[in-house]
Amino acid sequence: MLRRLYDWTLSLAAGPRAPAALGTVSFVESSVFPIPPDILLIPMVIARREKAWWYALLCTLTSVAGGIAGYLIGMFLFEQIAVPVLTFYGKMAFVDEFKVIFHEWGWWFVFIAGLTPFPYKVITIASGALGLSLPVFIMASIVSRGIRFCVVAGLLYFFGPPIKDFIEKRLGLMFTLFVVLLVGGFVALKYI
Repeated sequence: MLRRLYDWTLSLAAGPRAPAALGTVSFVESSVFPIPPDILLIPMVIARREKAWWYALLCTLTSVAGGIAGYLIGMFLFEQIAVPVLTFYGKMAFVDEFKVIFHEWGWWFVFIAGLTPFPYKVITIASGALGLSLPVFIMASIVSRGIRFCVVAGLLYFFGPPIKDFIEKRLGLMFTLFVVLLVGGFVALKYI
């Protein structure tokens, strides 16, 4: 069953609608959606290595656009949208703590959140709510998201066939590891 699901994901990743799906997931992940675009980026690059850099650029641009949407949510719709999203991620108290140091270190917060597994959407919404300069926010987002997605695409571009073989030979183990990391990430968010 896992093998069929893996093959289906790779065929979907190579399909004509894959870039639209990748852009959509990358956009909404930056403002409200909990699943990272890597879930699509990785099989898409594995399926079509020659498009690795295009996919990384697409992820970067749509992620930054989604980040701007998150920024606007924080700025204009904090009570209506941001509070429920931040409460869902257990980060509402984080916003109050964040106010103290945000204006001095805002660029670095955006940069680090854009690179790490920390929920980028929390920082995008907080940036708008706390009034971080929009140009500063956009530049930090472009740099960090660009690095993140180019590293993923680059590793798969340069080491793709061995990685693909490794995944295919150990599909059950890789699936289990992915689920553990996904669930572990959500549990960690609760306590960070």
